[in-house]
Amino acid sequence: MREWHHEYRDDGLVIIGVHTPEFSFEHDLNNVEEALVRLDVPFAVAIDNDWTTWRDYKKPFNQRFWPTKYFIDKAGNVRHIHIGEGRYDQQETIIQALLAEDI
Repeated sequence: MREWHHEYRDDGLVIIGVHTPEFSFEHDLNNVEEALVRLDVPFAVAIDNDWTTWRDYKKPFNQRFWPTKYFIDKAGNVRHIHIGEGRYDQQETIIQALLAEDI
């Protein structure tokens, strides 16, 4: 995601990470901030300690896995969901196609 951010941000790609903690130490904002610096995360990350975003995505999209990526078009519609790791070439193709679309 770091590479996609750098490659496509000037084309309009916006990546927003959502940190929903699974373990108690992940609720600590200092731990999250340290990890974001250590991992060189260049995009915004929302903190979802109370699982509000998780629950909001659970109903319509059956959100229940880490990580899950939602590919949202320029009109704000979820167009693709990718669960887990892998298939990065496929995901990049989706990014390219969505960025090429007219509104």
